[in-house]
Amino acid sequence: MDVNAYGDEGVLAGAVKGVMFDFSGTLFRVQPTEDWLRAVVADSGIELPEAELTGLAVLLEEAGALPGGASPRRLPGRLEPLWRERDLSPEQHRAAYTALTLEVPLPSPELADALYERHWTPAAWRPYPDTAATLAALHDRGVPVAVVSNIGWDLRPVFRAHGVDRYVDAYVLSFEHGVQKPDPRLFRVACEALGAAPADVLMVGDDAVADAGAAALGCPVRLVEHLPVEQRPSGLGAALGLLGPLGLL
Repeated sequence: MDVNAYGDEGVLAGAVKGVMFDFSGTLFRVQPTEDWLRAVVADSGIELPEAELTGLAVLLEEAGALPGGASPRRLPGRLEPLWRERDLSPEQHRAAYTALTLEVPLPSPELADALYERHWTPAAWRPYPDTAATLAALHDRGVPVAVVSNIGWDLRPVFRAHGVDRYVDAYVLSFEHGVQKPDPRLFRVACEALGAAPADVLMVGDDAVADAGAAALGCPVRLVEHLPVEQRPSGLGAALGLLGPLGLL
């Protein structure tokens, strides 16, 4: 696959002293919208015909109701300010995604809260096939790792449940700092947590706007594709394989 690059190629020759990773679409992928809905409906005890359930899943996908999933196909104007700042606090995050969910005619309005709460459970997230191996390889080589994410909730339990928390040295989450990517301030916090100058810290993400914001600090940036887990078996390895001495490929 092609790996988009920003920054100084020379840094990738072996001088990297830390790596920042995005969360959703980079290290982990949220479950498909239909699976998300199906799990919540099953727990609620509501019985829905299969055709109705799959139809609702399509509408929720179009609405952008699943955090970490597709963006809204058509964002209602009244929700635009909330959407832009959704990752600045837990309250804004919940309000934004619950409002999008309620754009869909659910069989019960109470499902909106249940759907929101489902998405932050570890069961709703799957690591990419090379996530554990990549993080372990960096850890074994003494390269510290930070997770830098635009998010409105604490993702640490997801990493713990999937057995990769031990490889992460710092979590820099937008809602904990009141700053969203691509604001360079969030990346600066991460570099400081890693104890390295920005020029020595590689950012790996999937968003050419948000994650590439690290380049404003002088960080080299590598982008992977935000694909379903089954379709991206080695995206991280391809990006970090550019770090020859790490031997990740």
